Amino acid sequence: MLDIITFGSAAIDIYLKSKKLNLVDSNKFPTGTGVCFSLGSKIEIDDIIFLGGGGGTNTAETFSRQGLKTGYCGMVGKDMAGEEVIKDLADSGVESFIVRTDKRKTNQSVILSQNGNERSVLVCRGASGELSRKDIPFNKLKAKFFYFAPLSGKLCHDFEFLVNFAHESGAKVVVNPSSYQLALPKDKFKRIIKKVDILILNQEEASLLTGIPFEKEEELFKKIDCYCHGIAIMTKGSEGVVVSDGKNIYRAKSLKTKEVDATGAGDAFSSGFVSGFIETNGDIEYAIRLGIANSVSCIKKMGARNGLLKRGDKWEKVKVEKIAIKN
Repeated sequence: MLDIITFGSAAIDIYLKSKKLNLVDSNKFPTGTGVCFSLGSKIEIDDIIFLGGGGGTNTAETFSRQGLKTGYCGMVGKDMAGEEVIKDLADSGVESFIVRTDKRKTNQSVILSQNGNERSVLVCRGASGELSRKDIPFNKLKAKFFYFAPLSGKLCHDFEFLVNFAHESGAKVVVNPSSYQLALPKDKFKRIIKKVDILILNQEEASLLTGIPFEKEEELFKKIDCYCHGIAIMTKGSEGVVVSDGKNIYRAKSLKTKEVDATGAGDAFSSGFVSGFIETNGDIEYAIRLGIANSVSCIKKMGARNGLLKRGDKWEKVKVEKIAIKN
């Protein structure tokens, strides 16, 4: 039996860095600034880097590096990118339950950057969205934990079936939902997360689920705790994280560091937290510390995986504040 099996996307990230990319301020862009280059011209690229990405495989990488027996279930295309995903998993010691398709190409992202920090991402959501429950070898999936990274496409519609399968197998269930999953009918989503042991949301997602502004943390967590009887996590980006186990609220700030590339930081925290939780048989404070350390280590290097911690690595421990929840 494996310690954990992850579901979610598998992708190849292509980084393009060029000083020839121009930043243009305009209200035509949702963020107020666009990355532009001259139409019809040839643009010089300073560097091009191919790296593995995708929420399902990024998290599997952390779990494997932390010494857990890890599996990954997903779909890739019958193409060179798909071959690279399979090779990466094998090199990382992750057991593959991958299904290949000729209907779509493997997920790929092109990350455009002028200076290495600010970036725009062109996303092709390919084969990962084609996976459905009829493709999954459920009889082979035996694990103590199931981790569901953000899901999209056909598998999003099978979300409840997947959680039920994992729950009924006796495994612990971890969910980090996508915007597509959160867009499911609220009654259905709330029914699903009652069977979830660890629920991971960012601030906007937590507010969307509860209808409460994320600044009102105590009120927000009281509502989430009614939906999810396990552990609820709200990540706050560079500001840190808040966690509730229904009895206590845990708060921790992130560590200051020089950011090289923020790609995969959320996956790094979530998988680091779950790794620490499994390793210590449920120590939330340790799990928070490892999650933050893994995320900070991730953003120090280019790509979603190059900076991920290995078991035995030294890392700085943050202070965790623990406050009992008042009834």
